[in-house]
Amino acid sequence: MEALLIILGAILVYSVITYLWQRRIVKALTEEEFRAGYRKAQLIDVREPDEFAGGHILGARNIPLTQLRMRMKELRKDQPIYLYCQNGLRSGRAAQMLYRKGYRNLYHLKGGFKKWTGKVKKNS
Repeated sequence: MEALLIILGAILVYSVITYLWQRRIVKALTEEEFRAGYRKAQLIDVREPDEFAGGHILGARNIPLTQLRMRMKELRKDQPIYLYCQNGLRSGRAAQMLYRKGYRNLYHLKGGFKKWTGKVKKNS
């Protein structure tokens, strides 16, 4: 029982540290803030291809989180990167990966695509 409490405590501490670090490296934007800047940035949807095909923000490129390590070189370090996923979790993880590789101008959509009310494109 004591070991379980230690493990749960460690998980909780790790989660809090990760959350605080993520808040420092990636700026969470409201839809209005996101909309104001994404046209001048690299707009990246980190969801899987089938999710992207089902609907995505107009102008977004699909680089799934599962492929990001291999495709990171497609992104420029000298331009802002606007990330989004379905609810904000994967885009936060993507920002962490990018930050470790020297990308600094990172933003993500608070609440993710499911909260987006703007223009959407669907692949038929």
